[in-house]
Amino acid sequence: MNGKSIGIIELTSVAAGFAVTDAMLKAANVQIVLSRSICSGKYMVAISGAVAAVQSAVEAGAAAANGCLIDQFVFPNPHPEVLTAIGRSQVPPAGGALGVLESFNVGSLLEAADAAAKAANVTLMEIRLAMALGGKAFCTMTGDVAAVQAAVQAGKQVIADRGVLVNAVVIPRPHPDAYREVV
Repeated sequence: MNGKSIGIIELTSVAAGFAVTDAMLKAANVQIVLSRSICSGKYMVAISGAVAAVQSAVEAGAAAANGCLIDQFVFPNPHPEVLTAIGRSQVPPAGGALGVLESFNVGSLLEAADAAAKAANVTLMEIRLAMALGGKAFCTMTGDVAAVQAAVQAGKQVIADRGVLVNAVVIPRPHPDAYREVV
């Protein structure tokens, strides 16, 4: 994912979401990560590509939002696991600690997941963005206890600094049945 970035636009209108998606794809050579309605009747578009292309596409999307823009975000050079973990649910290895970061918004959660993945040797299991979450976002990660503690602390700090922290937890030895609920 070196030299790549993620761009996100969040909107108050589903209809505007379709127009913004079209404008973003026409503005630059980018790929859709997801484009969908999210909780509370909002719409989210996430794209990836080269940093300059994503910046251009997000600018074009924001210009096409027609008063419906909630937030826009360009995240250059994320850890490779961030893009892979968006929408993925992975069975964690037995015996690993479980870490969870939860945010009131998508952009801060992506930055936190990146900070967590870069801070320690953890595997991002899933990044869930705003769908069936009332607009919130969360990520789960696993690894040894010390690594998960360090990663969660790094991610928690990012979210807290933005004032949108919901919660952050580390479970050192989750019960096997609890792990099954993660995926």
